[in-house]
Amino acid sequence: METVTTSAPSQEAVHPALVKPLADADVPVLRDAYRQMLFIRRIEEAAAKAYGQGKIGGFLHLVIGQESICVGAALALRPTDYMVTSYREHGHFMAKAGSSLESGKAVLAELAAKDTGCVRGLGGSMHMFSAAHRFLGGYGIVGAQAPLAAGVAFGSKYQNLPEVTLCFLGDGAVNQGAFFEGLSLAGLWKLPIVFIVENNQYSMGTPLERTLAHPDITLRASGFAMQRDRFVSDDILEVRDRISAAVERARTEFVPSLLEIETYRYRGHSMSDPGNYRTKEEIERWKKRDSIELARARLLKVLPEAEIVAIDDQVREWVAEAVRFADQSPPAQESSIWNTVYAQPGTDPRRM
Repeated sequence: METVTTSAPSQEAVHPALVKPLADADVPVLRDAYRQMLFIRRIEEAAAKAYGQGKIGGFLHLVIGQESICVGAALALRPTDYMVTSYREHGHFMAKAGSSLESGKAVLAELAAKDTGCVRGLGGSMHMFSAAHRFLGGYGIVGAQAPLAAGVAFGSKYQNLPEVTLCFLGDGAVNQGAFFEGLSLAGLWKLPIVFIVENNQYSMGTPLERTLAHPDITLRASGFAMQRDRFVSDDILEVRDRISAAVERARTEFVPSLLEIETYRYRGHSMSDPGNYRTKEEIERWKKRDSIELARARLLKVLPEAEIVAIDDQVREWVAEAVRFADQSPPAQESSIWNTVYAQPGTDPRRM
């Protein structure tokens, strides 16, 4: 693997009307969120380059453009809360793990099928997992995570634990039967769960107007006695606040929610998809409200530019270190397979 060199976001790249003033208390929060989002994007760019070089096999679904949802959701959670996701989950894993250097190492090593990956190189791009961080996996079957996440939330409620489960799905999953089964159970049993549909405008390569009879996905919540909310992902602080409201409602009142967050992926559905069904103008229009560039522009209004550049430099160094780590790590070991099939005597499988 090699580090991808990209230009730093520019303040002029975002729509000026979106550069809102910051409250003093939000400055350190946004500064850290900017670092986390930028690190996720740069790790994904490094993964894309490694895939092109043949160092990563199988499928690779990048979250580039959707980072504010990953990080904003993590900011709304406690360490004891759960995430269950789709197969576009590298950024979600990193966000739940704190978007630290170690999380970047774990992702790139896992993508390269190395023994130092988050699941010892056995899961790859679509099946990342960390019980320690309560990140319960990405799932390759579209929509299949919805009833599984409902089961996790049921377990928390059954044990009278103050835990909330976030279940992430793409807009292409909302017409699957498993999605409705998950919502039905959540509404019927009043589970502490929040379903988040990351609406990135396309179901693989099919635009939404060809897959949805009504564009507002959250209207489906009314059939399951759930709360709903719908908004755009460009402002990470808003993402945090609106997910936080749903999380606390689930935690304290056992009222589940269905959220639809409009976003955009700048790459194709996967690395094998050139994305020719989209126009350059459409992509550029969405880039005008890019959450990372918007966060940087807002920070430049209140912080010295040198401080922001220092964050950019730190992220660049972290990515380079994560790339070296993945390159130098040993490959996945055959002996590791059995460790994930049977529980080891005397161990707590929740901490494995």
